[in-house]
Amino acid sequence: IPRDDSLGPESEDWLGVPMIGAAAAIRGAIVVQSYLPDTRYSEEDRAILIYVAQHILTALERKQAKTDLEIRVGERTRELADALVDLQQEVIERQRNERLQRALFRIAECAAAADSMSDFYANVHAIVGDLLNARNFYIALVTEDGKELEFPYSVDEINPLRPRRPLANGMTEYVIGTGRALLADRTRIDELVGSGDVQRFGTRASFWLGVPLICSEKTVGVLAVQSYTADSPFSERDQELLTFVAYHIANGLERKRAQNALVHDNVELEARVNARTRELALANRDLTEQIKERERIEARLTHEAFHDTLTGLPNRALLLQRLGTAMQRFRQYPEQGYAVLFLDLDRFKVVNDSVGHLVGDEMLKQAALRLASASAPFMVARLGGDEFAVLVDSLPNPAVATRVAQRLIDALNDPIRVANKEMFTSASVGIAYADVQYTRAEELLRDADTAMYRAKARGRQCYEIFDENLRAEAMRALDLENDLRHALVRREFEPHFQSIVSLTDGEILGYEALLRWNHPKHGLLLPADFLGVAEEIGCIEQIDWQMFALACEQARNLPDSTYVSINVSARRLRVPNFDEIALRTIEASGLPPRRVRLEVTEGALLDQPEQMRSILLRLRMAGVLVQLDDFGTGYSSLSYLHRFPIHSLKIDRSFIADLAEPGSSPAVVKAIIALAESLDVEVIGEGIETPQQRDALIELGCAIGQGFYYSRPALIANLA
Repeated sequence: IPRDDSLGPESEDWLGVPMIGAAAAIRGAIVVQSYLPDTRYSEEDRAILIYVAQHILTALERKQAKTDLEIRVGERTRELADALVDLQQEVIERQRNERLQRALFRIAECAAAADSMSDFYANVHAIVGDLLNARNFYIALVTEDGKELEFPYSVDEINPLRPRRPLANGMTEYVIGTGRALLADRTRIDELVGSGDVQRFGTRASFWLGVPLICSEKTVGVLAVQSYTADSPFSERDQELLTFVAYHIANGLERKRAQNALVHDNVELEARVNARTRELALANRDLTEQIKERERIEARLTHEAFHDTLTGLPNRALLLQRLGTAMQRFRQYPEQGYAVLFLDLDRFKVVNDSVGHLVGDEMLKQAALRLASASAPFMVARLGGDEFAVLVDSLPNPAVATRVAQRLIDALNDPIRVANKEMFTSASVGIAYADVQYTRAEELLRDADTAMYRAKARGRQCYEIFDENLRAEAMRALDLENDLRHALVRREFEPHFQSIVSLTDGEILGYEALLRWNHPKHGLLLPADFLGVAEEIGCIEQIDWQMFALACEQARNLPDSTYVSINVSARRLRVPNFDEIALRTIEASGLPPRRVRLEVTEGALLDQPEQMRSILLRLRMAGVLVQLDDFGTGYSSLSYLHRFPIHSLKIDRSFIADLAEPGSSPAVVKAIIALAESLDVEVIGEGIETPQQRDALIELGCAIGQGFYYSRPALIANLA
C-alpha cells in the first residue's frame, strides 16, 4: 500500500488499545506512537494503556448517564406542571360554583325573611354584586294602568336618579314586550337602535343584561344590570343567575300585591261596618273568603316546598323527612321495619336526546302516575331527573317490599303514548331494608341506589336487594379508586401493541397501542375493568395523557416503516388546545409526527364539530393522521366523513365476526368499503380471528386489518 503523507509522518513504534463498552461494543480507542528509534513500547505499556482506556470509558458513560437523567427529570417536571395547571383550573371552577350555590340559597332566604320589598331589593343587590358586576342595577315595573314605567329600586354610577316615565321603546320595554331575557353588548345595542326596535335612554352602555319579571304568566317588569366599561362584560351564567333572582323578586311582588289587596279589603270592610251595620255579615263573609284564600296560598306554597313541580309527587325533602320518622320509630319498635326502593327509568336519556325535553317531561308525568298507582298505599317520591324512590314503612314482612318492586316494574310494561308516539321504558329497582347501622336517611338512599345499579348490570327491568356483598363491592370500588390514583404516580399503566397488517401478504403496516394496567395485586387489567371508575373520579384524562406519552416513547423502537395508532377519548378532544398538547408530547418523545395516528370515535366528532374539525386539520398539517374507530356502530354519517379530515376508518369487529358465518350477509361491510373508496378513505377491518374472515374481507376489497389471527396485544419488548 503506498504511503499517504496526509496522515502524518511515519512512526517508529505504535501502540493502540480499544475502549470496550457494554455488550462488547467498541466505543473508541487510545493510541500512542513514537518517532524515536530507541523509544519502544512493551507489553507492560499496553497493559497500562488498557487500564487507562477502561477508566476513560467509565467516566464517559457516567457523564452520558447523568445527561440522560437530567433529560428525564425535565420531561417529568413539565408533565407535573401541566397537571398542576389543570388541577388549579378545576379548583377555581368548583369554588365559583360553590359561591354561586351559596348566593342562590341566600337569595331564597331573603325572599322569605325580608320585612319589606325595599329591604329585599337591597339584600338581593348586595348578594348579586358578590357574583357579577352589579354596580349599575335597577328594577323596573309597569304601572297598574299599563302606561308608565316606575323604578322602585335603582343604583347607577352615572344616572343616580331614574324617574318614572311613560312606556316607550327602550331596552327595558323590549324585554317586557318579548318576555325573554336580553344579553347585549354595544354592537347588539347599536343594532337594535339602528333597526328602530329600541330607543336609547340615558348614558350609552357597553353591556346590558335584562331579564323579565313574570307574575301570573304575565311580564310586569324587568330586572337589569349594565356596564359602561368595555372590560366588564356579562355572560350566560350571569343571565342564569339574574333569571333566578327575577323569579324570587316576582314571587315577592305577588305576595306584596296580595297583601295590598287584603289591606284594601279590610279598609273597605271597616267603612262598611261604620256606615251600615246590616252589611256586617256580608263583609265578614268576604273577609273569611280572603282568609281562606290566603290559607290556600300558604298550603300551596307548603305543598310546592315538599312536592315536585313537574309530577306533583313528594320530593326528596319530604321523602327524607318521612324516612327519618320511620328510622326513629324503628329504633323504638324494631318490629316496625321499613324499606326504601330506589328506581330510575332505563334509557330515559335516549328519549330526551331524540325527541326533546318537552316530550320527556310528559313521559315522566305519565310514568309518575303509574308508579304512584303501583306503589299505593306507600309514598313514592321523585328525587330528580328520572329517579324515583318509594318508602315502604310499617313493614310486617320483607316480602312486601319485593312485591311492591315487582308492581313498579310491571306498571311500565305497557307503552307510554306522548305526542302521538308510543314510547317504551322500564324500571330498574334497588331495595335497602331497615338496619340499626343506618344513622342518616341519606345512607339508605345511597345503598338502595347501589342496589339499583346492580339491577341495571343484571340486564335492567328487575330488582336487586342491597346486602353485604354489594357493600363489599362498594368497598372494592373505593379501593379501586385509591389504586387508580396510586397507579398514576407509580406509572403502572402500560401500552400493549397489536399489529395492523396487509391482508394480502401479512406485512406489518403499523401497531395499535392498547391501554393495560399492570396491577401489583390483580395482574394485568383491561380498560373495561377500571375506566368507568376512572371516569367517575376524574382521573381519566391523566391516564390518557400518560398512555399517550408512553406509547410515543416506546414506538421509537418499532420499525421506521410502521406507525402507531393511539386511542383518543371524546373528553380529551374537547380540550381547545388538544392539538398543541399532543404535538408537544410527540415532539418530546422523539417520534416523527408522520408515524403517529389518532383513533377517535364517531360520537367525539359530533360534540362541538367545528372545534373538532379545526383541531384535526391542524394535526393533519403537522403530519398526524386520524383514524375513525368502531365505524358502523354509531351515526355512520356520510356528512361528517366528508367534513372531517379522516384518513382511515375501522370496520367494527361485530360486522367482521359475522362474515364467515353461514348465511351471513356482507352487505353492511360492502357498503362501508364502497363509501370509503368514494371518499378516498383507507379501510381497516378489526377483530379478524380466522382465515375465513380474512379471505372474506379481501374478497370485499378491504386490504388492511388486525385481530387475534395475526397477533395479540403485547408489550413492545415481547413483539416478534
